[in-house]
Amino acid sequence: MQSWDNILADAIDLARDSQILLLIGAWLLGQLSVASLSVLVGGRMADQTRRVGLLKAVGGTPSLVAAVLLAEYLLVAVVAAASGLTIGALSAPLLTESSAGLVGSAGTASPTWSTIAVVTAVALGVAVVATAVPAVRAARSSTVSALADAARPPRRTGWLIAVSGRLPVPLLLALRVAARRPRRVVLGVVSIAVTVSGIYVLLVLDAFLGDQPGTGAYTEAQAETLRHVLLVWTVILLTLAAVNAIVITWATVLDNRHASALEHALGATPQEMTVALAAAQVLPALLGAIVGVFPGGWALFAVINTITGGDSDKATLPSLWQLIAMLLAPVLAVAALTSVSAGLGGRRPVTKTL
Repeated sequence: MQSWDNILADAIDLARDSQILLLIGAWLLGQLSVASLSVLVGGRMADQTRRVGLLKAVGGTPSLVAAVLLAEYLLVAVVAAASGLTIGALSAPLLTESSAGLVGSAGTASPTWSTIAVVTAVALGVAVVATAVPAVRAARSSTVSALADAARPPRRTGWLIAVSGRLPVPLLLALRVAARRPRRVVLGVVSIAVTVSGIYVLLVLDAFLGDQPGTGAYTEAQAETLRHVLLVWTVILLTLAAVNAIVITWATVLDNRHASALEHALGATPQEMTVALAAAQVLPALLGAIVGVFPGGWALFAVINTITGGDSDKATLPSLWQLIAMLLAPVLAVAALTSVSAGLGGRRPVTKTL
């Protein structure tokens, strides 16, 4: 027999730990969202270059053009926030089960005005952070060059030409594609690093929960509830990481459509260009996976221990085969996703592009 205050204390502790796990997942998803939207906006801006020129040609000021471009993504952010609130309210009861502290079901949660305000503000903040710089840069571009919508000349770097000139054609093209957009490469590395860091912590926490029933602070039912929370943000994390890989590859395909057409006209095969575009994303993915394991995953786990007051010495760290899988799985997944996107992008006729 347990007294009601002990049952209440257990329920409060379980809810607090669930909130901590959800908060960690929310921060990881927020970082991935900024990286994903930044690349998506950059790719969209490349498609709207002529539109920017037309707006400026009919009298639009740079501030008006930037506001028009920014308003498009703010509207999407508001719609996304409303959809997220609805889905969250309907799915939140799935994270609770009947127990000594809860008889029956939790029912559908009713979002408060403060929750609605916070979610909407975060969505708008992510949109502004990811969109402001590309929108201002596009608005400040020359009207004549925007109307022409010509291919942007690549930067000539002596050491890059010297290094890539002796490589096989796919690697040569991959290195030069990556060098044209260094900030996009950094975003790709950050995206994979954040994802792998989350997976690292997931494995540690899952092993910790597996040791708890009968010997630790949680019963089997409580540990299973926390596993459900981990599963929720892990699925969303992996889904958003896959979307990031596709968006980054597709934006790279759009940016390099003129260069790819010229390379194809000079003798490069479609297979070589597809491998080049995939390799341009695989190399950052490998670097991101390495950074995500150490120091990313280790640092994130240390932060969690600091917040929860846990003992890191008792934690079961991922085994060697799990670390190898965390390094290889993102690389293989990115290679598969980017190969499909690159192959679809390479079907455009060369003469039409040129």
